[in-house]
Amino acid sequence: MKRKPASTSNEFSIDRQETLYSRIAKIIEDARYQVAQTANLAMVHCYYEIGRMIVEDEQNGKARADYGQKTLQALSKRLTDSYGKGFSHRNLKLFRQFYLAYSTRNAIGQTASAQLKQSAHSRTKFLTTKILNQKDELPAGTHPDFQLAWSHYIQLLHIDDPRARRFYEIEAAKGTWSVRWLGRQIASSLYERVALSKDQSKVIELSQHGNVPAQPQDLLKEPYVLEFLGMHEEEHYTESDLETKLINHLQEFLLELGTGFAFIGRQVRFSFEEEHFFVDLVFYNRLLRCFVLFDLKTDRLTHQDIGQMQMYVHYYDRYVRKEFENPTIGILLCRKKNEAVVKITLPENENIYAAEYKLYLPDAQLLQQKLNEWINAEDDNFSRLDEDTTSAPSPQDNAAK
Repeated sequence: MKRKPASTSNEFSIDRQETLYSRIAKIIEDARYQVAQTANLAMVHCYYEIGRMIVEDEQNGKARADYGQKTLQALSKRLTDSYGKGFSHRNLKLFRQFYLAYSTRNAIGQTASAQLKQSAHSRTKFLTTKILNQKDELPAGTHPDFQLAWSHYIQLLHIDDPRARRFYEIEAAKGTWSVRWLGRQIASSLYERVALSKDQSKVIELSQHGNVPAQPQDLLKEPYVLEFLGMHEEEHYTESDLETKLINHLQEFLLELGTGFAFIGRQVRFSFEEEHFFVDLVFYNRLLRCFVLFDLKTDRLTHQDIGQMQMYVHYYDRYVRKEFENPTIGILLCRKKNEAVVKITLPENENIYAAEYKLYLPDAQLLQQKLNEWINAEDDNFSRLDEDTTSAPSPQDNAAK
């Protein structure tokens, strides 16, 4: 007598239990995340308010050199006795610095307690809209829209330039950067590298909106920093070695590339006229809605390299991209680019760019100096243009003559 197959009811029941567990677990994890986020924001507003009260107390106190020092030490002792760790003399000075750094930033007229009563979603949406549209003055008793944890703001307080600080704050919130990655981006001078790849009007926008790609040039950095690969400038390595390292550190590379990038593949093959060609790295940028092709070069860039990338870009534009997508972008990531070769080889309005990479963190002071010199040069050009326009004879003057 043949045995009947075992019932699958138990397996079905186990599957249902697993599904139910997964759904409930997600709800619990989401709720805990929201609670943690709300708690983090509450503490940030609390520290801002403590800083405000300390500054106002100092302004109203006696003009004695040791007034603030003694007051903070006494205050620190009492708060620590009542509320435990977190209110050391050093931290109270940090709260004071936090208020001074952010009290002049644009925001809406709301107190911290009023902000905390709003839902996280509506608060962030409403305040961000206001922030991007208002002037730089902050009315007394109002608060900026804080979106990061306190540990992030400790990193940001090390930045003296308020425009750069605001840029990193926006990018960290958009990219949900960890504190470690925020520190890395600051150390790699991301703000200066992005700013140097833009015109002067776009630099101002960086401190208002962060880096929002609207055209191909917005994807570029000067230079790309790949210190996370653990490679050294003096060591010998091939393009294949560099490519493998980038794939092994894909998460870091995507963060270095910026907002909106999705990885498609490496050594992506296409065939044409019975020949096979391979694109080193293919990405898609969902903000610009286009393919972005990377060709890696470990030596100085040549016109043959540029011609090869032209062929890749033209193939993708003619045979791969859809009608609703924008033209393909090609980026030659090289150790050393030759501006003269790039200009003479590429036609105008070609979506192909050469960008250098570095295997070490750049000199922040040198990049800052370079950015300041570039901005000052642009200001001089605008001034000369204004002078020429003012001194030029008007049509009425010519007619009078």
